[in-house]
Amino acid sequence: MLLVALLPVCLLAQVKVTFKTGKLPVTKGANLFLAGDFNNWTPADKSWQLVADASGGYSLVKEFNTGSINLKVTKGSWETAECDADGKPVGNHTYQINRDTTIVLDIVAWQDNFKAAEKKHTASANVQLMAPKFNIPQLGRQRRIWIYLPADYKTSRKRYPVIYMHDGQNLFDEYVSGYGEWGVDEALDSLPAKKQCIIVGIDNGGGQRISEYDPYDSKYGGKGRGDDYVDFLAKTLKPYVDSAYRTQKAAKYTTVAGSSMGGLISMYAVLKYPDVFGNAGIFSPAFWIAPEIFTYADKNLNKKSRFYFECGDAESALMTTDMQKMADLARSKGIDIKNAPTLIIKGAKHNERQWRSAFPAFYEWLGGR
Repeated sequence: MLLVALLPVCLLAQVKVTFKTGKLPVTKGANLFLAGDFNNWTPADKSWQLVADASGGYSLVKEFNTGSINLKVTKGSWETAECDADGKPVGNHTYQINRDTTIVLDIVAWQDNFKAAEKKHTASANVQLMAPKFNIPQLGRQRRIWIYLPADYKTSRKRYPVIYMHDGQNLFDEYVSGYGEWGVDEALDSLPAKKQCIIVGIDNGGGQRISEYDPYDSKYGGKGRGDDYVDFLAKTLKPYVDSAYRTQKAAKYTTVAGSSMGGLISMYAVLKYPDVFGNAGIFSPAFWIAPEIFTYADKNLNKKSRFYFECGDAESALMTTDMQKMADLARSKGIDIKNAPTLIIKGAKHNERQWRSAFPAFYEWLGGR
């Protein structure tokens, strides 16, 4: 009986990790931060700020549950993150944490010490700027919105399914992307026109992104405005798109999709408005930041809804387990595996490269209604 009683305590035991800088380029008195899967990749999270120590370097002590962690070091923004000797982005530092340990972080160079690489516009001819400043009355803000129209849109009288996607900066055009683009337009351009649909991309709000994509308050984004954002999608944006373009308005032809925080808010959108959004692409969802979503899903999952769950097994300790938990919950409500497939990609990390690779399979599944 004693062993049984102690088991939960053991499973929840944390280990102490000491982070120390090793090789370090000139920092000019800058503040250094850790950004990783443990703080939603926030580049200037003060609770993860490294502190200057007597050795001339920086250090930070934190407690973790055992498992893997992924991180980068920044000087407060992704434009000032660590990079390689040629100024190119480096991969994540990945560590397996099993016991108290010290991690030495060797940093080669800082991104802002190099001239920014020249970017090119890569959006295809089927991508248009729907609005440079579309009003979001629910949030009291404006946002740039993109739209992809099928190749035969102008020459046909057809009505088309619509996919609403978050983080619009990263969908079509490398020039405006922060971390690379999904290549959504190239994926659809490669298909016959009859298989293409309308895609609406809503830019994120930068520093407001976490708040807008989270239905609940958190220490990372502050007050959650996800309810307001989802209300905007359902009550303002979709009615406008349906009136201005030839769409198939029914829920079964209307999809919402996104990654990370965008995966979280896509899940919430379908739970809150199952009669508006019939399908969701849930890529690497940040369910960990909003555990309340599981209770909400348990009460509100509609067995007619369809979900495509996808993530990589090299993202974080909680990513695969949380996503599988949500997928299992969907199936417990009568949504079979055909309508809630769950893909875990070996070696895939939390980045646009993964989601670009995953999008074509998601789109093919979506078309098999």
